[in-house]
Amino acid sequence: MVMESTRPLSIEKPRAAANLRERERWTSQDIVFSFVALALCLLLTQTIWALVIRPNADAILNAPQRITNADKADHAVRQLRSPYVILRDYEQQVSITLGLWALVILARQWRGTTQARRLLERNYVNVGEGMVVLPEDVRIYSRSLEGLPEHEQELFLPRLLTVALNRFGATGRIQDAAEAVRDECEFESSSQEAKLSMVRFTAWAIPAVGFVGTVRGIGAALQEAQGAMGGDISGVTLGLGVTFNSTLTALIMTIIVMFWIHQLQQAQDRLVLDSRTYVDRRLLRQMREGR
Repeated sequence: MVMESTRPLSIEKPRAAANLRERERWTSQDIVFSFVALALCLLLTQTIWALVIRPNADAILNAPQRITNADKADHAVRQLRSPYVILRDYEQQVSITLGLWALVILARQWRGTTQARRLLERNYVNVGEGMVVLPEDVRIYSRSLEGLPEHEQELFLPRLLTVALNRFGATGRIQDAAEAVRDECEFESSSQEAKLSMVRFTAWAIPAVGFVGTVRGIGAALQEAQGAMGGDISGVTLGLGVTFNSTLTALIMTIIVMFWIHQLQQAQDRLVLDSRTYVDRRLLRQMREGR
């Protein structure tokens, strides 16, 4: 009886070391994925701006104009309302590039959360109605988890079940198993929060880039103030257009990114809560301490 109850303790340290190596591997993969995604987003936006946005914007701004002086202001306003003109400057391009990058990272994390949620429909620990789990039974129930593919073992729910079984088998106390489950859930929440740090930085950087465009546009408008006193306000209008266009683009991208950040956080919080409820109802409540 004593040998069986201490056996899970002997496998807990190797498993913990394996989990640490796996998490380090996933961290490296996250870094590589982030840089590759950023490079692809830069390539995509640069191609679109070079081939579509800027040529069309220049064609609109440089089109022959046969209008009277009284209509110059209204014509300039209509020019600035074109989507090509709104997006032509570098600040808008950078804002959209950062926004796309953040959305790609969020999409990857959303995919992982969706895969982990599907596991809640599976029955990993087959404890029938009226059956109990004693400390000496831990090895029996652990075999089904140890037989899973390696990548599936590292997903949150199988890992949570493994932690609960190992701690219960090592100490023989249900309270210790419940505390281990709680600690693993807190660790998972902290890990998910840490993975969003780069996206949060991007959500902060996008408005900052828009503000750079605002300052640049105001500076350009002030440089054309002398011409405006002579009746030509086109330079001032273009400068103010850069100001408002960069701010508008940055704010829209920030709203989109922040919306999906909160949606992902909500999905991750629900996953942690539902996984903890799964372990509590299907395993912890069936545990009985040995005499």
